[in-house]
Amino acid sequence: MPSSHLIPTPHSPTTTSAAAQDWRHRAACREEDPELFFPVGNTGPALLQIEEAKRVCRSCPVQEQCLLCALETRQDYGVWGGASEDERRAMKRRAARQRVRKATTRTA
Repeated sequence: MPSSHLIPTPHSPTTTSAAAQDWRHRAACREEDPELFFPVGNTGPALLQIEEAKRVCRSCPVQEQCLLCALETRQDYGVWGGASEDERRAMKRRAARQRVRKATTRTA
């Protein structure tokens, strides 16, 4: 997770209050180099960088809030909340499939 100046503010009315954004001030990544969380590529040295970023995330008290923010604000790049770009894309695909299944079940 990058430093707080790079963390987007969610646009949902339920999450834009100052209290909802307060989690960013407790993020373990605040003291880390933001570059760590934005590796170039997903092979070779980038894999080591992704693992190092995830290590920071695993020690973070606000990891879940960070991941939710990344998903809500559609962050396509970087490691957020302990999840890589590929992992977040997979989460989005699973959620979309579940929505389709629920919609199909309701209409059947």
